[in-house]
Amino acid sequence: MFETEHMKERMILVGVDTGSPETAARSLDELADLAETAGAQTAGRLIQARESIHPATYIGKGKLEELKDLLWETEADGIICDDELTGSQIGNLEAELSCKVIDRTLLILDIFAAHAVSGEGKIQVELAQLKYRATRLTGLGRSLSRLGGGIGTRGPGEKKLEMDRRLIRERISRLKADLRNVEKHRELLRSQRRQSGLKSAALVGYTSAGKSSIENALTGAGILEDAMLFSTLDTTTRSLVLDNTQEILLTDTVGFIRKLPHHLVEAFKSTLEEAKYADIIIHVVDASNPQMEEQMHVVYETLRELGVEDRPVVTLFNKQDLLTGDSRQKDFRADYSIPVSAKTGQGLEELKKALLEIVRKDQIYVERLYDFSEAGKIQLIRSRGQLLEESYVPEGIEVRAYVPQDIYSKI
Repeated sequence: MFETEHMKERMILVGVDTGSPETAARSLDELADLAETAGAQTAGRLIQARESIHPATYIGKGKLEELKDLLWETEADGIICDDELTGSQIGNLEAELSCKVIDRTLLILDIFAAHAVSGEGKIQVELAQLKYRATRLTGLGRSLSRLGGGIGTRGPGEKKLEMDRRLIRERISRLKADLRNVEKHRELLRSQRRQSGLKSAALVGYTSAGKSSIENALTGAGILEDAMLFSTLDTTTRSLVLDNTQEILLTDTVGFIRKLPHHLVEAFKSTLEEAKYADIIIHVVDASNPQMEEQMHVVYETLRELGVEDRPVVTLFNKQDLLTGDSRQKDFRADYSIPVSAKTGQGLEELKKALLEIVRKDQIYVERLYDFSEAGKIQLIRSRGQLLEESYVPEGIEVRAYVPQDIYSKI
């Protein structure tokens, strides 16, 4: 029996520096991580300093010649560009280089397709892929419109292009309809949560910051933990008990990344909106990453685009077990900054206390005696608030509880 090892494609990473060499280099480092997650091997790197991206070939003519030589020297299978390319740019580069050309968006979509597990996740990924492809059919027109050369060969190819457009449009319409049904179901779940009176907290953060590890450590959710980027795409919601009486719902969300493609934001809107409808934002940061500040900025920018700016924020500086020395990081945009380690459990009790403080700010403490005929009010407290103590005395029922402000007048 022969065992064959899967050969990784060797790719050259290509980037354009439009103002900051350090930023361009770090972005290419991240592209290398994405390529590794997708199953590719980095064969070389090339960055060109330009005022703007070349509209036809992404990089200039001189660098294009240099890239040809690098492809030949490294025997690479293709290139991965660190930005989203147009259909014409991809076509021009393939014609010049005679190799596979992938952009950052297509690479991320490939990773998403490999990691999507739930029905919703698969719909979202396929929708993003089709939208990406639909905008690039025109750029691929030359390869699709001609079967050969000369008179009489143009017609069938043009029909093929139009057929592709029509099929993609129809499939996108069907997927959007499926996604609307999923969104209705998700909204129903949110409505049920609101009626239960339970507060919800959403874990957000840069991809690979450790959100799933935090949720697992707090709730035992059993979510996949992986150092690879975008190892989990599907949201999971679990109950988290803060003390003997108070619990909240904790939801993990898809990770953010710089240059997050627009198609992905649109397709994953229903998933990302878990953060929009949450009462509390828990921002998980990889404190061991040298690009921590940049990643935090990306997260806040993405939250701003989603319209999530008026929620209490608890920032967790995760992976403290990887740091040496005593360093207390601070996020001045957050209400709480807590150093934690999902691996050792450091800071998780402090997190629970912070969440309890936030929840209690929206509640009213009640201590009173109810007549036996008012037992229905106690049931309302039990279902919507936190019943701390209930004791029966000859005069009635003594109650100590925390209740939401919206039901205080009823009890």
